Amino acid sequence: MLPELRGFNSWDSYGSSVTEAELKENALFLARNLKDSGYTYVICDIQWYEPQAKGNVYREDARLCMDDFGRLIPAPNRFPSSKGGKGFLPLAQFCHALGLKFGIHIMRGIPRQAVRQNSPILHTSRRAHDIADTSSFCPWNSDMYGVDVSKEGSQAYYDSLLELYAFWEIDFLKVDDIANRENEADPYAAKAEIELISKAIQKTGRTIVLSLSPGPAPRNQKKHLESHATMWRISGDFWDDWPKLYKMFELCHQWEGIRKPGTFPDCDMLPLGILCVHAPYLGEQNRRSRFTYDEKKTMITLWSITHSPLFIGGVLNALTEEELFLLTKKEVLQLQATEFPSFQRFRDQTSIIWEAEGEGRLYCALFNISDESRTITHIPEKQYKSITNLWTGNQEEYLTFTIPSHGCELVMGV
Repeated sequence: MLPELRGFNSWDSYGSSVTEAELKENALFLARNLKDSGYTYVICDIQWYEPQAKGNVYREDARLCMDDFGRLIPAPNRFPSSKGGKGFLPLAQFCHALGLKFGIHIMRGIPRQAVRQNSPILHTSRRAHDIADTSSFCPWNSDMYGVDVSKEGSQAYYDSLLELYAFWEIDFLKVDDIANRENEADPYAAKAEIELISKAIQKTGRTIVLSLSPGPAPRNQKKHLESHATMWRISGDFWDDWPKLYKMFELCHQWEGIRKPGTFPDCDMLPLGILCVHAPYLGEQNRRSRFTYDEKKTMITLWSITHSPLFIGGVLNALTEEELFLLTKKEVLQLQATEFPSFQRFRDQTSIIWEAEGEGRLYCALFNISDESRTITHIPEKQYKSITNLWTGNQEEYLTFTIPSHGCELVMGV
């Protein structure tokens, strides 16, 4: 059984240029301060194989670190423990010794560099040029070509990747440019590659979370996603600005209801703490999250009542006491960990109400999406003996609250 899908992802804080030292620093903070609240995953995001990566943008046709079989490996100048063919194994073992899990990000497909060199592929006589689909590529990153799934050797290539990642003791694999193929007529054009990766994971015999990006993943592919992945993005990149949080309500509404146990529509990382350490991106470099306290509370409440994974994107040792309170509130995390179907019950121009119900409990979240304080009332269909405010711990007689702009209340009835 998987632990809760909570942890740290390096993208919001370090972009494509995170280092081993930075990952270790955040892993230590996670183990000391957040592990007891179920935050156990440390994820190294994009371009760990690019020696000169910087910030949240990518160098065109950069020279990448790659082994003899067309498989990308960590850049040793950024990940010194990877030298000598060790790859991410030492870093994964560092995390495991702390009681944590370790994961990496990859781009869909095979490196263009491997195609140019026509690298051999393990366990097959086919080579990189034989399986590459050079008409299939990511519009925002030039590292890869797609894999032509009709070609012999395509499954062998993905098998060889997962064989390597299993040797590295990887627990989590985030695959990008796959859940939504941007600029393609069919946004789910990589469906068959998802199946190859899922099958390759199964062959390892190792428990590995498969996370698919970017979003929005197509809602009409729900059954396929549930069959082949653990989590999938329902949005584009989420950052610290209210319009993106406002938009998330609509995206969550599209994915409401019953889902296969152990699968999770993903609202993306939580941009808390310090963001964009190495370069400015969508705002100032080295900035604190621009969300107000009430917007942070709304974000975590929405993620929790929709059971989205909780991955913190900012530098962990820069989290404020308020942010740590929101991230570790036991009663709210208990809601996030349930698999009770959740639904949007009401929406108008100023307020939104969500409910999740199961095992004799009703969770109800009331959101003020307007730009001024408002009084919001909700009357559930069923009557409950007691109603507890999960953020304050107070007992409530009625579901009537005066809620600040962009704020919320979250209650549980039993």
